[in-house]
Amino acid sequence: MVRPFCLHLAASRLTVLVLALSALLMGGAGAPAEAFVAETLKLDKSEMTDLMRVQKHLNSARTIRSRFLQISSNGEYTEGEFFLQRPGKMRLVYDPPNPLMVVADGKYISYVDRELDQATTLLISMTRAQILLRETIALFGEDVIVTGFRRSPGIIRVNVVNAQEPTEGRIDLVFSDKPLELRKWLVTDAQGITTTVSLLGPLFNTELDPKLFRYNPTMFPDLDK
Repeated sequence: MVRPFCLHLAASRLTVLVLALSALLMGGAGAPAEAFVAETLKLDKSEMTDLMRVQKHLNSARTIRSRFLQISSNGEYTEGEFFLQRPGKMRLVYDPPNPLMVVADGKYISYVDRELDQATTLLISMTRAQILLRETIALFGEDVIVTGFRRSPGIIRVNVVNAQEPTEGRIDLVFSDKPLELRKWLVTDAQGITTTVSLLGPLFNTELDPKLFRYNPTMFPDLDK
């Protein structure tokens, strides 16, 4: 049976809402911000200040707990729950009937099929999840190019691409302003399919139950209590 391979592929689709985002947002730190804004993008001082506010906000969120709604332009519709505790810990689970869940405990990440109570477990360092689970987020890192910025009443929208593979897709980040909070993002892949992920009632920097970030088949029934 090839279930572990199929499980890993399905889990890769499951994590699009966070891993695609993290692949673009989190890179090396320390370089001048201006060096990683597209040459065609002309930003004034206040807009650069807002970009720095965005980066500060992303770094200030040590924990996140939120429901999410994911809608794709190909007709797919899903909902679920997302927990993040940096560094190293994450739980991502879709509502039934989708049985998939991802749990990272700080060292290992498990792609879990809740129906079969089976999992594929890897070192976090061997997966793209390590980018999301880093201690520090660098919006202006070497891996990111900011290609667009738009500010409207109460809304800030930032467009970014992967500097190494700029044609592979883009991400549009949408923030509410005053207070500044990430509300949704739109991932457009190389095939032109756009996935919109909206956070529903996100809670930032709240205490999270340590059991959320554990996976052990013998204790699996307790995970969703």
